[in-house]
Amino acid sequence: MPLEDEEGIEPIQAKNASEAMRGPQDDQSYADHPAPTRSLADDLEALFEDTKTYLDAEMSYQKSRAGFVANRLKQTVAFGVVAAYLAVLATIGLTVGLIIALTPLITAWGATAVVVLALLIIAFLFARKAGRAWNDIMGAVKSEEEPADHG
Repeated sequence: MPLEDEEGIEPIQAKNASEAMRGPQDDQSYADHPAPTRSLADDLEALFEDTKTYLDAEMSYQKSRAGFVANRLKQTVAFGVVAAYLAVLATIGLTVGLIIALTPLITAWGATAVVVLALLIIAFLFARKAGRAWNDIMGAVKSEEEPADHG
């Protein structure tokens, strides 16, 4: 039994073929109203308004983005400072612990000298690496002027 024969269900198709073939151009209400014409000035004004809207939206987006970055930067600096402080405290604790642990073996003065000397050697190695990195930066920043070839 087809669905169209049941009560309350109407077919999806139009009842006659001429009604199905009609388009908006056949409707007489469209013929009464001519299509609006726009001038170049209207188009430029619309373009200007759209550009202004886009720039406002872009500025709002960039401001919120900058605010987010500033907030994260503050957190990063705060957490970095706390981490550096704790690292310094841990290094001091390690230094004192090494001196105490080495005292029975090589006296208090000997333990102090060994630990301080080891820390100074490590500090010197890091300072050399920092100096190399600084020289690399300066080499990249320097603008060496090459002689112009005028010939």
